[in-house]
Amino acid sequence: MSEQTKLLARILSGRSDNTIHFDSLCRLLVSLGFEQRIRGDHHIFTRDGIPEILNIQPRGGQAKAYQVKQIRIVIVRHKLGGNDADSL
Repeated sequence: MSEQTKLLARILSGRSDNTIHFDSLCRLLVSLGFEQRIRGDHHIFTRDGIPEILNIQPRGGQAKAYQVKQIRIVIVRHKLGGNDADSL
């Protein structure tokens, strides 16, 4: 199982939102087809066909829990995670 697949499973499970590494989360979003822009410490992710804009900031080396939840909602809503997202 790849690192991206494991991270996606952790995000979709919703049990470890406080322990997601920020850099890993950014890599996952890029692998899901999002384009990344950086303005200061704001990392802004957009993707064609998805109206939501994901604006995330690190807290130390971790992602903020509420932002991981927002990302989970977008992944599930738009079925971006393949079969992993369909199982929720």
